[in-house]
This record gives sequence, C-alpha cells and structure tokens, in this order.
Amino acid sequence: MNQRSSPRVVVSLPDGSKRAFDRPISVEAVAYDIGSGLGDDCVAGVVDGDLVAPEHRIASNADLRIVTPDSAEYVRVLRHSAAHVLAQAVLRRFPNAKLAIGPPTDDGFYYDFDDVELNQHDLADIEAEMGDIVAADDDIVREEVSPDEARERLADQPYKRELLDEIESEDEPVTFYRQGEFEDLCAGPHVGSTGDIGALSLLEIAGAYWRGDEDKTMLTRVYGTAFERESELAEFLDRKKEAAKRDHRKIGEEMELFSVPNHSPGCVHFHPNGMAIRRELEEFVREKNAELGYDEVKTPELNHADLWKKSGHYEHFKEEGEMFAWKQDGREYGLKPMNCANHASIYDLRRRSYRDLPVRFSEFGTVYRNEQSGELSGMLRVRCLTQDDGHAFVRPDQIRDEIARTLAVIREMYAAFDLDVILALETKPDDAIGDDARWEQAHDALREALEDEELDYEIADGEGAFYGPKVAINANDAIGREWTIGTVQLDFVQPERLDISYVGEDNEEHRPVMIHRALLGSIERFMGVCIEHFAGRFPFWLAPEQVRVLPITDDDSDYAEGVADELAGFRVEVDDRDWTLGKKIRAGHDDRVPYMVIVGSDEAESGTISVRDRAERQRNGVEPADFRRHLEREREEKHRESKFLD
Repeated sequence: MNQRSSPRVVVSLPDGSKRAFDRPISVEAVAYDIGSGLGDDCVAGVVDGDLVAPEHRIASNADLRIVTPDSAEYVRVLRHSAAHVLAQAVLRRFPNAKLAIGPPTDDGFYYDFDDVELNQHDLADIEAEMGDIVAADDDIVREEVSPDEARERLADQPYKRELLDEIESEDEPVTFYRQGEFEDLCAGPHVGSTGDIGALSLLEIAGAYWRGDEDKTMLTRVYGTAFERESELAEFLDRKKEAAKRDHRKIGEEMELFSVPNHSPGCVHFHPNGMAIRRELEEFVREKNAELGYDEVKTPELNHADLWKKSGHYEHFKEEGEMFAWKQDGREYGLKPMNCANHASIYDLRRRSYRDLPVRFSEFGTVYRNEQSGELSGMLRVRCLTQDDGHAFVRPDQIRDEIARTLAVIREMYAAFDLDVILALETKPDDAIGDDARWEQAHDALREALEDEELDYEIADGEGAFYGPKVAINANDAIGREWTIGTVQLDFVQPERLDISYVGEDNEEHRPVMIHRALLGSIERFMGVCIEHFAGRFPFWLAPEQVRVLPITDDDSDYAEGVADELAGFRVEVDDRDWTLGKKIRAGHDDRVPYMVIVGSDEAESGTISVRDRAERQRNGVEPADFRRHLEREREEKHRESKFLD
C-alpha cells in the first residue's frame, strides 16, 4: 500500500481555515480553489503581509488574504497602476525622460524621473494626458521575459537596468506590465485596465535622491493620488486643503513658535512662544510621572559606543545609518539614539532587592537619529528629539499592573487634547534580537494586559522594537489623520544584554523586566501634532499668549497695565500699539489668543473689564478677580475650549 506524502504547501486564510496543496500554487489558483466567483474577482493577494500579484506562486506555508475590488488593499493596487499611467503620460510629453521608481503610498502614489524639468503648469498638462490614458481603457497586461530580453527593452533606462541587475537569479524570468505603447519593469500587482482608475489628481513636484542616498542623483518626484470614485477624490482634496491650512510649519512661523534653520538641519529651535507650550507639556508629563511613581533623572547625550554595542542599539542604528558615531583618541563615541541603556546603568549602580521593584526612572532625554535629509519635516521628522522617556524595572509578576496603569494614564492624557486613542500591539520585527521564547513571553504579557483591561487593540505584525514588542498609542486628530505618538514596550532582552539583576525572595539573582514607555512620545513630534490638531488655536492652558489686554486709547494704557498686573502668573500681553480697537481685535483673533480684555474709560471708572473670546463672544462689566478665578480653574482643569462666556 502506497503512502501519500504530506502536502508541501499549507495556506492559512483569514477565517482561520487552511487549504493544503501538494505543489507550489499561485494566489489566483487558491482563489479559484475557494470558489469561482472569488477567482474571477481576485486582483492581488497579501502573502505573509506582502501585497503580490495574482500570479505570485506560494512555495511554502503562508498566510494569505485574497484582494478583490471590495478589499481595503485594492486602492493600493489601483494607485500602483495610476503611477504607471503617470509615467506613460510623462513619456508622451517628454520622450527622453528616464524612469526610476513609482510605488503606491498611504495617500496616493509617486514616480521619480530624471532628465526632465517640470513645473506646476506641466502638471496640469500631464494630468490631462493621464485622463486620456484612463479614458482609453487599455488592458494592463503582465509579461514574463528573460533578464537578457529585459536588458534589451531597458537599453535607454539606466535606473531600471540598475534595478534589474539586483535580481538575484539570471535563470528566473522577470515581469513587465504593458498598457498601450507603455511598458515598465514591475512585480505588480495592477488592476485589469487603465479604465479601472476612476479618479486621479496630480498634487505636487519635489526632489528626491535616487535610492534615498544624498551622494546619488537628485531626481524629480511627482506626487499624485487616485481613487475609484470622483466623490472619494473630492473628499481627499478637501481634507488635503484643510491639512495645508493646519501645516505646523506655516502656523509655527506665523505664531513665532519654532524654526529649523539651515545651520541646524533636523534640529528644532524653540522660540519663546514655542517654549511656553513646551514647558506646559513637560509639566503635564511630570505631573503624570509623579502619579505613576517615577523619579526624574538626567543622562548625557555623549557615550562610548561600547554602551550601545552591549544594548544592541549600535548594531541596529548603525546598520540603518541612523547613529551619529565617530572615533577620538582611539575610542569610538556616539550620540545616544535612546535613553534606556543609561537608565539601566543607574539601576545597576547598587544591589537591588525584589522588595525595591518597581524602580522607575523618567527623563526628558535628548536623542539623535541620522535621518535622511529628504525625510526631514519640520517638527514631525527630526534628527534631534527629546523623548518624555521612562523605564520601569519590574518583576515578572508586576508586568500586567504596570502596563495597565501606564495605559490608563496615557488615555487620560490624550483626552485632555481631544485626541481619540487607537491601540496597536506591534509584534516581533525581522531585525529582532533575543530568543523566540522570550519574545513569545513578552507578546503574551502585553496581550494579557490589554485584554484584562478590556481594551480594544489592533495587531501590527512585525512592527515592534528590535528588543521587544510594544503597544503603540495612535491618535486621530481633528481631521481624521492618524499619528503614532506614545508607546509602551516590554523588554526581556536588554536586562540580559546589560547584565542587570535583582535579588529575589529566594536570595538568588533574577533578571528584571524593562518596561519602556513614552507618554507623549517626542516633545517635538507631539507639539507638531498639537499645532495641526488645534490649527494653532490652543486650549487656554497651552496657548503661548493666554490673554491680550486692549486699551481703547492711549489714556487707558495705565489701567490696562494694572489689569495685566492683576493677571500675573498667566501669559498676558498689553497691546499698546497706536491702532483702532477694531484693528487690535482683528489682530488678536488672527494671533489665535484665547481671551482679549478690552478696557476704556468706562471700565477704568467702574473698575471692571470687558472680556472677549476667540468665538467673538463678549461680556462687559466683569470683575477682574472673577475673571482671574475662572482662568485658574480653566488652567487647572485643562479645558479644551474657553468656558468663561458659556
């Protein structure tokens, strides 16, 4: 009796079911195996997290999600095809242009070109050409060719040939996608025809280095977006227009909050108004750290690189080109990319007992990341950042409670900013260090903490830190954009690498568990998010200028100064410019000041004030002491909107 061999390929589907095949099988074939309707609708697949073409062959056990026009991933397929339409349109108008890469993005797509100079007027013409290509409804056809034939087809495309040279096997065919007269070296996937791209728009032109390398050629990058329906495109463009109004760089300049001068690329200069906001954020964090039992420390930015080699940061950040390091006097030094190794060194200065734990250290620690120039963006992507960092050294039995308490405080803090919190459990990444058993233990501990507290969360496979999984705190702002800000990370690896311990109840040495956490994340990034979230109209407690006193005439200036003195302790300015009252009010409104106090001869005679808020409501005959008491309450309770004139 012959025994059948075990199936070679097991495909796991989203509903938990599995299908076994005795040979490698394409994504499309799996879809047809499930049902003919699904096979007909299959436009792509997601295999172990990677978006692939229907023809992609699954050769080993894998997780598979079939992509149809109803799937969330479908818009990425459509945008990838739109990028090809963009390249086709550019070549029609600029036949000598050289093609680089053209991937989809979260918001749209882009394509990089060389040997072409474009301006905004060109974009309108190219977009019109793209419209013609979409209207032609040409089939998008996949072709497999040998590498030799591919080189012949790409004879006048040096960037494509460079990509082709990186394909490992000369024996394996490569894929082109063709539509009309245009073809491109591409792994796909794509929609069936250009007509499937329902609505598109070109957005802007930028520069981008080839392969992100500043030593390589600067290319011309054209950004665009695409959707199935015109209504979706219109909604996106409205959101983009609103986002442009809220751009933190524009508002930061208008309100004199910060700058990033050319002599400090990626390093934020906080101006007096910006420092007022930063101090408030820091004090808010200090208040919460005190509730959580953290002791504040301060550690230096400069360390021997040996410290980072022990912790694993050196290898991780050096490989990514993100660590500033140099040699001096025969020793290698580095600017710290994280604070955790320094905190562990403080922990390790004396012998710890199980009774001492948790030990908690917090720091507004300045760290450095050598981000690429093209990726820097105001306060949101920087090289020098200050984390509201904290590390708790705990026993294993203390993990759940420590994480739960931390998450509760973070959620409470974000409510003060009117940010909706979304939690994501980020699991082991490809560059993880440490053994699998430790990682599984850490995953289970975070999962149990989230579920014990009945918190909703998403799974983000492979997005954890290199030393441990984490809960990412993502927040939706006023116009629906999602930002990753705070984190809570569980680490069994670094205590072992840094050789720190405590004496247990059994008088034996044990490893503590490190919990890394940042409540707001980096001060720079969180402040940038706040600027855009509030569009510069900060809550009273955060506003760099909280009250502006407006004397109606020069004769009222002394009384105005007296009112400002009565409001000492708040951020108050007197507008004594030789302007009309109407012009001063407009200026206060444009400057986004929460409250304006108007004083004239009537107010001086009665010893009162008139109070006006940003919503243009006004109350006359207010006692200054009553107004001060209200401001104290509004600051203490961190109201998101002004309440005095409610």
